[in-house]
Amino acid sequence: MTESTGLPELSAEDAKLVTLARATRARTGAPVAAAVRDLDGRTYAAASVDMPSLQVSALGVCVAMAFSSGSRGLEAVVVMGGGPELSPYDAALLREFEGDDVVVHLV
Repeated sequence: MTESTGLPELSAEDAKLVTLARATRARTGAPVAAAVRDLDGRTYAAASVDMPSLQVSALGVCVAMAFSSGSRGLEAVVVMGGGPELSPYDAALLREFEGDDVVVHLV
C-alpha cells in the first residue's frame, strides 16, 4: 500500500476519485467520504455512516459495495476528511482487500 496526503500530482483516474469523494461529501454533509477504483476499473463512492444502530467508515462502505459487486481488490483509494492517516480499521480492511499495489490518497 502506498499512501500520500494532500493533493500531489494525480493521474486523471485518481483525480476522478477525488472529484467523486468531494461530491459525495458535499451531497451528504458527512465528515468523511471515500472513493475507490477496483481492479476492473469500476469506481465506488460513499460517505461515512453514523447512525445509532450502524457505524461504518466511508472506506468500509466503498469496500462493501465493491466486494458485493464481485470485485477482487482495489487499485486506488481516496479518503477525504479522515485525517492524516487511515484508521486502524480502514488500514486492516485495505490489507485484506487491496490489490497488489493499491495507492491511497488521504485528502
